[in-house]
Amino acid sequence: MKATTGAEAEAVAKAAAEAMWRDDSASRDLGMEILEVGPGRARLAMTLRPGMTNGHGTAHGGFIFTLADSAFAFACNSYGDRTVAAHCSITFLRPGTLGDRLVATAREVSRSGRSGLYDVSVAVGETVIAEFRGHSRTVGGSFIDRPAEG
Repeated sequence: MKATTGAEAEAVAKAAAEAMWRDDSASRDLGMEILEVGPGRARLAMTLRPGMTNGHGTAHGGFIFTLADSAFAFACNSYGDRTVAAHCSITFLRPGTLGDRLVATAREVSRSGRSGLYDVSVAVGETVIAEFRGHSRTVGGSFIDRPAEG
């Protein structure tokens, strides 16, 4: 197998993100946007809108989790191999409020065989409001067209 250059890895990550985004109506419908994607990493943003707050008037944790989970998905699928979540957890540190622009930054901690570990920080400006950890499992097959090796 041919070694992948940095430029090739970046191109694969961008192609994977484009392929996933086309079919990701959940992330799109919630108003998420992809800010950055690369091998093992992704940054997504979402603004808290009416209908995303709970009975305390703060961001419903499910929406914060969903943003973090989407960033995790784009990071762990950035190699173009079909990869799913095996386990995820989140710790809420501070509340988000209506109108806040949340930015989720996902980074690969470890990837070995079919298993991966990713951390995602969700922030409003410089303030981290949640930390998410996701365990991924590659389930087989590529979901993007790859250039022929040769």
